[in-house]
Amino acid sequence: MGTHHTSEKGQATNRMDNGSSRTIRFLGGRTTMFVLLSILLIGIIILVFSKVAFIFYPIKVFFSTVVLPVILATIAYYLLRPLLRLLEKWKIPRIWGIFILFIALIGLITLLVFLVFPFLKTQFMNLIDEFPTYFNQMLINVDSFLRTSIFSSYYKELDIDVNTFLDERLGTIGQLFTDAIGGLASGVTSFISALTGFVLAIVTVPFILFYLLLEGEKFPKMLLKMLPPRLRDDAQEIFEDADHQISAYIQGQILVAICIGIMVSIGFRIIGMDYAWLLGVLAMFTSVVPYLGPIIAITPAVIIAIVTSPFMLVKLAIVWTIVQLVEGKFISPQIMGKSLHIHPITIIFVLLTGGSLFGVVGVVFGIPGYALLKVVFTHLFKLLRLRYNKFETDEQYHYEKPSR
Repeated sequence: MGTHHTSEKGQATNRMDNGSSRTIRFLGGRTTMFVLLSILLIGIIILVFSKVAFIFYPIKVFFSTVVLPVILATIAYYLLRPLLRLLEKWKIPRIWGIFILFIALIGLITLLVFLVFPFLKTQFMNLIDEFPTYFNQMLINVDSFLRTSIFSSYYKELDIDVNTFLDERLGTIGQLFTDAIGGLASGVTSFISALTGFVLAIVTVPFILFYLLLEGEKFPKMLLKMLPPRLRDDAQEIFEDADHQISAYIQGQILVAICIGIMVSIGFRIIGMDYAWLLGVLAMFTSVVPYLGPIIAITPAVIIAIVTSPFMLVKLAIVWTIVQLVEGKFISPQIMGKSLHIHPITIIFVLLTGGSLFGVVGVVFGIPGYALLKVVFTHLFKLLRLRYNKFETDEQYHYEKPSR
Protein backbone atom coordinates (compact mmCIF):
# COMPACT_ATOMS: atom_id res chain seq x y z
CA MET A 1 0.00 0.00 0.00
CA GLY A 2 2.78 2.34 0.94
CA THR A 3 4.70 1.40 -2.20
CA HIS A 4 1.64 2.07 -4.39
CA HIS A 5 1.11 5.46 -2.74
CA THR A 6 4.79 6.36 -3.27
CA SER A 7 4.56 5.31 -6.92
CA GLU A 8 1.51 7.52 -7.51
CA LYS A 9 3.28 10.42 -5.80
CA GLY A 10 6.35 9.90 -7.98
CA GLN A 11 4.23 9.77 -11.13
CA ALA A 12 2.48 12.99 -10.14
CA THR A 13 5.84 14.63 -9.51
CA ASN A 14 7.12 13.46 -12.91
CA ARG A 15 4.01 14.84 -14.58
CA MET A 16 4.57 18.20 -12.87
CA ASP A 17 8.26 18.17 -13.85
CA ASN A 18 7.42 17.25 -17.43
CA GLY A 19 4.86 20.05 -17.57
CA SER A 20 7.26 22.58 -16.11
CA SER A 21 10.05 21.33 -18.40
CA ARG A 22 7.81 21.76 -21.44
CA THR A 23 6.95 25.27 -20.28
CA ILE A 24 10.61 26.13 -19.72
CA ARG A 25 11.55 24.71 -23.12
CA PHE A 26 8.73 26.71 -24.71
CA LEU A 27 10.11 29.89 -23.13
CA GLY A 28 13.60 29.14 -24.50
CA GLY A 29 15.19 27.23 -21.65
CA ARG A 30 16.44 28.10 -18.21
CA THR A 31 19.18 30.37 -19.56
CA THR A 32 16.66 32.49 -21.47
CA MET A 33 14.44 32.75 -18.39
CA PHE A 34 17.46 33.83 -16.34
CA VAL A 35 18.32 36.52 -18.91
CA LEU A 36 14.72 37.79 -19.03
CA LEU A 37 14.50 37.93 -15.24
CA SER A 38 17.86 39.72 -15.08
CA ILE A 39 16.65 42.32 -17.60
CA LEU A 40 13.45 42.77 -15.59
CA LEU A 41 15.44 43.20 -12.37
CA ILE A 42 17.74 45.76 -14.02
CA GLY A 43 14.68 47.67 -15.25
CA ILE A 44 13.19 47.73 -11.75
CA ILE A 45 16.50 48.96 -10.30
CA ILE A 46 16.69 51.75 -12.90
CA LEU A 47 13.08 52.73 -12.14
CA VAL A 48 13.76 52.88 -8.39
CA PHE A 49 16.96 54.89 -8.86
CA SER A 50 15.15 57.36 -11.16
CA LYS A 51 12.61 58.00 -8.40
CA VAL A 52 15.28 58.71 -5.77
CA ALA A 53 17.78 60.48 -8.04
CA PHE A 54 17.95 63.46 -5.67
CA ILE A 55 19.83 61.30 -3.18
CA PHE A 56 22.73 61.01 -5.62
CA TYR A 57 22.90 64.74 -6.44
CA PRO A 58 25.95 65.32 -4.16
CA ILE A 59 27.75 62.46 -5.92
CA LYS A 60 26.89 64.00 -9.30
CA VAL A 61 28.27 67.38 -8.18
CA PHE A 62 31.42 65.69 -6.88
CA PHE A 63 32.12 63.88 -10.16
CA SER A 64 31.29 66.94 -12.28
CA THR A 65 33.80 68.94 -10.21
CA VAL A 66 36.52 66.30 -10.24
CA VAL A 67 36.26 65.07 -13.84
CA LEU A 68 37.87 68.14 -15.51
CA PRO A 69 41.11 68.28 -13.48
CA VAL A 70 41.41 64.49 -13.58
CA ILE A 71 41.07 64.40 -17.38
CA LEU A 72 43.56 67.25 -17.88
CA ALA A 73 46.03 65.71 -15.42
CA THR A 74 45.67 62.30 -17.08
CA ILE A 75 46.41 63.76 -20.51
CA ALA A 76 49.48 65.55 -19.14
CA TYR A 77 50.54 62.36 -17.34
CA TYR A 78 50.57 60.27 -20.51
CA LEU A 79 52.43 63.03 -22.36
CA LEU A 80 55.10 63.42 -19.68
CA ARG A 81 55.48 59.79 -18.61
CA PRO A 82 57.79 58.80 -21.52
CA LEU A 83 60.03 61.78 -20.71
CA LEU A 84 60.08 60.83 -17.03
CA ARG A 85 61.08 57.27 -17.90
CA LEU A 86 63.81 58.63 -20.14
CA LEU A 87 65.16 60.75 -17.28
CA GLU A 88 65.11 57.68 -15.02
CA LYS A 89 67.18 55.79 -17.61
CA TRP A 90 69.71 58.60 -17.27
CA LYS A 91 69.98 57.73 -13.54
CA ILE A 92 67.98 60.80 -12.45
CA PRO A 93 65.76 60.06 -9.41
CA ARG A 94 62.05 60.12 -10.13
CA ILE A 95 61.31 63.04 -7.79
CA TRP A 96 64.00 65.20 -9.40
CA GLY A 97 62.82 64.17 -12.85
CA ILE A 98 59.32 65.37 -11.98
CA PHE A 99 60.67 68.75 -10.85
CA ILE A 100 62.69 69.07 -14.08
CA LEU A 101 59.57 68.33 -16.15
CA PHE A 102 57.50 70.83 -14.15
CA ILE A 103 60.10 73.58 -14.65
CA ALA A 104 60.28 72.84 -18.39
CA LEU A 105 56.47 72.82 -18.62
CA ILE A 106 56.17 76.17 -16.80
CA GLY A 107 58.78 77.67 -19.12
CA LEU A 108 56.94 76.40 -22.22
CA ILE A 109 53.59 77.78 -21.01
CA THR A 110 55.22 81.14 -20.20
CA LEU A 111 56.76 81.27 -23.67
CA LEU A 112 53.41 80.56 -25.31
CA VAL A 113 51.55 83.12 -23.21
CA PHE A 114 53.97 86.01 -23.76
CA LEU A 115 55.15 85.37 -27.32
CA VAL A 116 52.66 83.25 -29.28
CA PHE A 117 49.30 84.12 -27.72
CA PRO A 118 49.40 87.92 -28.36
CA PHE A 119 50.23 87.35 -32.05
CA LEU A 120 47.41 84.81 -32.50
CA LYS A 121 45.01 87.07 -30.59
CA THR A 122 45.74 89.96 -32.98
CA GLN A 123 45.18 87.74 -36.01
CA PHE A 124 41.97 86.40 -34.51
CA MET A 125 40.54 89.86 -33.82
CA ASN A 126 41.47 91.03 -37.33
CA LEU A 127 39.79 87.99 -38.85
CA ILE A 128 36.61 88.67 -36.86
CA ASP A 129 36.56 92.28 -38.11
CA GLU A 130 37.14 91.31 -41.75
CA PHE A 131 35.06 88.15 -41.90
CA PRO A 132 31.79 89.92 -42.95
CA THR A 133 33.68 91.50 -45.86
CA TYR A 134 35.11 88.13 -46.83
CA PHE A 135 31.66 86.56 -46.68
CA ASN A 136 30.03 89.28 -48.83
CA GLN A 137 32.80 89.09 -51.41
CA MET A 138 32.58 85.30 -51.51
CA LEU A 139 28.87 85.46 -52.37
CA ILE A 140 29.58 87.99 -55.14
CA ASN A 141 32.38 85.83 -56.58
CA VAL A 142 30.23 82.70 -56.51
CA ASP A 143 27.40 84.60 -58.20
CA SER A 144 29.73 85.83 -60.96
CA PHE A 145 31.10 82.34 -61.52
CA LEU A 146 27.65 80.75 -61.77
CA ARG A 147 26.45 83.40 -64.26
CA THR A 148 29.32 82.60 -66.64
CA SER A 149 29.51 78.83 -66.10
CA ILE A 150 27.76 76.00 -67.93
CA PHE A 151 25.06 76.19 -65.27
CA SER A 152 24.24 79.81 -66.10
CA SER A 153 20.88 79.01 -67.75
CA TYR A 154 19.68 77.08 -64.72
CA TYR A 155 21.04 79.69 -62.35
CA LYS A 156 19.33 82.56 -64.16
CA GLU A 157 16.00 80.75 -63.91
CA LEU A 158 16.29 81.03 -60.14
CA ASP A 159 16.26 84.83 -60.57
CA ILE A 160 18.68 85.51 -57.69
CA ASP A 161 20.09 89.03 -57.40
CA VAL A 162 22.99 88.82 -54.99
CA ASN A 163 23.42 92.59 -54.71
CA THR A 164 19.77 93.06 -53.75
CA PHE A 165 20.04 90.09 -51.42
CA LEU A 166 23.07 91.60 -49.72
CA ASP A 167 21.44 95.04 -49.47
CA GLU A 168 18.12 93.79 -48.10
CA ARG A 169 19.01 90.66 -46.18
CA LEU A 170 22.69 90.73 -45.44
CA GLY A 171 23.36 94.43 -45.53
CA THR A 172 23.79 94.24 -41.80
CA ILE A 173 25.89 91.09 -41.88
CA GLY A 174 28.54 92.89 -39.88
CA GLN A 175 25.96 93.60 -37.22
CA LEU A 176 24.73 90.01 -37.40
CA PHE A 177 28.25 88.74 -36.96
CA THR A 178 28.80 91.17 -34.11
CA ASP A 179 25.59 89.96 -32.49
CA ALA A 180 26.78 86.39 -32.88
CA ILE A 181 30.06 87.30 -31.20
CA GLY A 182 28.03 89.13 -28.57
CA GLY A 183 25.98 85.98 -28.00
CA LEU A 184 29.20 84.08 -27.65
CA ALA A 185 30.43 86.73 -25.24
CA SER A 186 27.26 86.37 -23.17
CA GLY A 187 27.90 82.64 -23.10
CA VAL A 188 31.42 83.37 -21.95
CA THR A 189 29.99 85.71 -19.32
CA SER A 190 27.77 82.96 -17.99
CA PHE A 191 30.81 80.72 -18.05
CA ILE A 192 32.77 83.30 -16.07
CA SER A 193 30.08 83.13 -13.39
CA ALA A 194 31.42 79.65 -12.70
CA LEU A 195 35.01 80.84 -12.99
CA THR A 196 35.81 80.11 -9.36
CA GLY A 197 35.13 76.41 -9.75
CA PHE A 198 36.99 76.32 -13.05
CA VAL A 199 40.05 78.08 -11.63
CA LEU A 200 40.07 75.73 -8.65
CA ALA A 201 39.92 72.80 -11.07
CA ILE A 202 42.85 74.16 -13.08
CA VAL A 203 44.84 74.91 -9.93
CA THR A 204 44.43 71.33 -8.73
CA VAL A 205 45.76 69.88 -12.01
CA PRO A 206 49.49 70.30 -11.10
CA PHE A 207 48.94 68.56 -7.75
CA ILE A 208 47.07 65.65 -9.33
CA LEU A 209 49.70 65.46 -12.08
CA PHE A 210 52.51 65.42 -9.51
CA TYR A 211 51.07 62.43 -7.65
CA LEU A 212 50.22 60.65 -10.91
CA LEU A 213 53.82 60.97 -12.05
CA LEU A 214 55.13 59.97 -8.62
CA GLU A 215 52.84 57.03 -7.86
CA GLY A 216 50.61 56.57 -10.91
CA GLU A 217 52.16 53.22 -11.86
CA LYS A 218 51.39 51.87 -8.37
CA PHE A 219 47.65 52.52 -8.69
CA PRO A 220 46.82 49.45 -10.86
CA LYS A 221 48.79 47.25 -8.45
CA MET A 222 46.72 48.59 -5.55
CA LEU A 223 43.51 47.79 -7.42
CA LEU A 224 44.74 44.29 -8.22
CA LYS A 225 45.37 43.58 -4.53
CA MET A 226 41.74 44.48 -3.80
CA LEU A 227 40.49 41.80 -6.22
CA PRO A 228 40.23 38.06 -5.51
CA PRO A 229 43.42 36.21 -6.54
CA ARG A 230 41.56 34.27 -9.23
CA LEU A 231 40.64 37.50 -11.05
CA ARG A 232 44.01 39.25 -10.84
CA ASP A 233 45.62 37.86 -13.99
CA ASP A 234 42.66 38.80 -16.17
CA ALA A 235 42.32 42.21 -14.50
CA GLN A 236 46.03 42.90 -15.00
CA GLU A 237 45.67 42.07 -18.69
CA ILE A 238 42.75 44.50 -18.97
CA PHE A 239 44.71 47.24 -17.14
CA GLU A 240 47.72 46.78 -19.41
CA ASP A 241 45.66 46.90 -22.60
CA ALA A 242 43.68 49.92 -21.37
CA ASP A 243 46.90 51.72 -20.44
CA HIS A 244 48.32 50.97 -23.89
CA GLN A 245 45.18 52.25 -25.63
CA ILE A 246 45.08 55.52 -23.67
CA SER A 247 48.81 56.10 -24.03
CA ALA A 248 48.86 55.38 -27.77
CA TYR A 249 45.84 57.60 -28.44
CA ILE A 250 46.86 60.63 -26.37
CA GLN A 251 50.53 60.69 -27.33
CA GLY A 252 49.84 59.84 -30.96
CA GLN A 253 46.97 62.29 -31.38
CA ILE A 254 48.91 65.19 -29.87
CA LEU A 255 51.96 64.52 -32.05
CA VAL A 256 49.82 64.16 -35.18
CA ALA A 257 47.96 67.39 -34.36
CA ILE A 258 51.23 69.30 -33.93
CA CYS A 259 52.55 67.95 -37.25
CA ILE A 260 49.33 68.95 -39.04
CA GLY A 261 49.42 72.45 -37.54
CA ILE A 262 53.04 72.97 -38.61
CA MET A 263 52.44 71.63 -42.14
CA VAL A 264 49.29 73.70 -42.67
CA SER A 265 50.94 76.89 -41.38
CA ILE A 266 54.04 76.44 -43.56
CA GLY A 267 51.97 75.47 -46.60
CA PHE A 268 49.65 78.47 -46.25
CA ARG A 269 52.63 80.78 -45.78
CA ILE A 270 54.23 79.43 -48.97
CA ILE A 271 51.11 80.09 -51.07
CA GLY A 272 50.59 83.54 -49.47
CA MET A 273 47.35 82.76 -47.61
CA ASP A 274 46.17 85.42 -45.16
CA TYR A 275 46.08 84.41 -41.48
CA ALA A 276 48.27 81.37 -42.22
CA TRP A 277 49.46 80.87 -38.63
CA LEU A 278 45.97 81.26 -37.16
CA LEU A 279 44.52 78.77 -39.65
CA GLY A 280 47.37 76.38 -38.85
CA VAL A 281 46.61 76.55 -35.12
CA LEU A 282 42.91 75.99 -35.90
CA ALA A 283 43.81 72.92 -37.96
CA MET A 284 46.00 71.65 -35.11
CA PHE A 285 43.23 71.87 -32.49
CA THR A 286 40.45 70.53 -34.70
CA SER A 287 42.51 67.58 -35.97
CA VAL A 288 41.90 65.75 -32.68
CA VAL A 289 38.37 65.10 -33.97
CA PRO A 290 38.47 62.52 -36.81
CA TYR A 291 36.67 63.41 -40.07
CA LEU A 292 34.84 66.45 -38.61
CA GLY A 293 38.02 68.30 -37.62
CA PRO A 294 39.45 68.81 -41.13
CA ILE A 295 36.06 70.10 -42.37
CA ILE A 296 35.93 72.67 -39.58
CA ALA A 297 39.52 73.74 -40.20
CA ILE A 298 39.23 74.08 -44.00
CA THR A 299 35.99 76.14 -44.04
CA PRO A 300 37.42 79.61 -43.15
CA ALA A 301 40.45 78.92 -45.37
CA VAL A 302 38.16 78.19 -48.35
CA ILE A 303 36.22 81.44 -47.80
CA ILE A 304 39.43 83.47 -47.67
CA ALA A 305 40.79 81.70 -50.77
CA ILE A 306 37.62 82.29 -52.80
CA VAL A 307 37.72 85.99 -51.99
CA THR A 308 41.44 86.29 -52.74
CA SER A 309 41.46 84.66 -56.20
CA PRO A 310 40.44 81.45 -58.00
CA PHE A 311 44.11 80.53 -58.28
CA MET A 312 44.45 80.83 -54.49
CA LEU A 313 41.63 78.28 -54.16
CA VAL A 314 43.58 75.89 -56.41
CA LYS A 315 46.75 76.41 -54.36
CA LEU A 316 44.75 75.84 -51.18
CA ALA A 317 43.41 72.57 -52.56
CA ILE A 318 46.93 71.43 -53.46
CA VAL A 319 48.33 72.28 -50.01
CA TRP A 320 45.43 70.64 -48.19
CA THR A 321 45.67 67.50 -50.32
CA ILE A 322 49.41 67.22 -49.68
CA VAL A 323 48.89 67.69 -45.92
CA GLN A 324 46.17 65.02 -45.80
CA LEU A 325 48.23 62.56 -47.86
CA VAL A 326 51.37 63.06 -45.75
CA GLU A 327 49.36 62.76 -42.55
CA GLY A 328 47.39 59.71 -43.70
CA LYS A 329 50.19 57.79 -45.41
CA PHE A 330 53.26 58.63 -43.33
CA ILE A 331 52.64 60.49 -40.05
CA SER A 332 49.63 58.67 -38.53
CA PRO A 333 50.80 55.14 -39.47
CA GLN A 334 54.24 55.82 -37.98
CA ILE A 335 53.04 57.58 -34.81
CA MET A 336 49.70 55.94 -34.03
CA GLY A 337 49.83 52.79 -36.14
CA LYS A 338 46.76 50.60 -35.86
CA SER A 339 46.58 50.70 -32.09
CA LEU A 340 42.87 51.45 -31.80
CA HIS A 341 41.57 49.02 -34.45
CA ILE A 342 38.32 50.98 -34.86
CA HIS A 343 36.40 50.86 -38.13
CA PRO A 344 35.76 54.28 -39.77
CA ILE A 345 31.98 53.73 -39.70
CA THR A 346 32.20 52.99 -35.98
CA ILE A 347 34.18 56.21 -35.45
CA ILE A 348 31.45 58.22 -37.20
CA PHE A 349 28.72 56.65 -35.06
CA VAL A 350 30.76 57.22 -31.89
CA LEU A 351 31.29 60.90 -32.81
CA LEU A 352 27.57 61.42 -33.54
CA THR A 353 26.50 59.67 -30.35
CA GLY A 354 29.12 61.35 -28.14
CA GLY A 355 28.27 64.77 -29.59
CA SER A 356 24.54 64.26 -29.00
CA LEU A 357 25.04 63.08 -25.42
CA PHE A 358 27.91 65.23 -24.15
CA GLY A 359 28.48 67.97 -26.77
CA VAL A 360 32.05 68.98 -27.60
CA VAL A 361 33.43 66.88 -24.74
CA GLY A 362 31.73 63.81 -26.16
CA VAL A 363 33.18 64.47 -29.62
CA VAL A 364 36.73 64.93 -28.28
CA PHE A 365 36.75 62.05 -25.79
CA GLY A 366 34.30 59.72 -27.51
CA ILE A 367 36.96 57.75 -29.40
CA PRO A 368 39.28 57.00 -26.42
CA GLY A 369 36.23 56.24 -24.28
CA TYR A 370 34.99 53.77 -26.87
CA ALA A 371 38.47 52.24 -27.09
CA LEU A 372 38.49 51.62 -23.32
CA LEU A 373 35.02 50.06 -23.38
CA LYS A 374 36.12 47.90 -26.30
CA VAL A 375 39.11 46.63 -24.28
CA VAL A 376 36.89 45.70 -21.31
CA PHE A 377 34.16 43.99 -23.33
CA THR A 378 36.68 42.18 -25.53
CA HIS A 379 38.26 40.60 -22.47
CA LEU A 380 34.87 39.80 -20.92
CA PHE A 381 33.81 38.10 -24.15
CA LYS A 382 37.06 36.11 -24.21
CA LEU A 383 36.38 34.92 -20.65
CA LEU A 384 32.81 34.03 -21.64
CA ARG A 385 34.11 31.94 -24.53
CA LEU A 386 36.51 30.09 -22.22
CA ARG A 387 33.70 29.42 -19.75
CA TYR A 388 31.45 28.14 -22.53
CA ASN A 389 34.17 25.78 -23.79
CA LYS A 390 34.75 24.53 -20.25
CA PHE A 391 31.14 23.41 -19.79
CA GLU A 392 30.45 22.32 -23.38
CA THR A 393 31.06 18.56 -23.64
CA ASP A 394 30.94 18.35 -27.44
CA GLU A 395 34.19 19.78 -28.84
CA GLN A 396 32.70 20.51 -32.25
CA TYR A 397 30.73 23.32 -30.61
CA HIS A 398 33.78 24.86 -28.93
CA TYR A 399 34.98 28.35 -29.77
CA GLU A 400 38.43 28.57 -31.27
CA LYS A 401 41.09 29.32 -28.69
CA PRO A 402 41.13 33.14 -28.17
CA SER A 403 44.31 34.75 -29.42
CA ARG A 404 45.93 37.70 -27.63
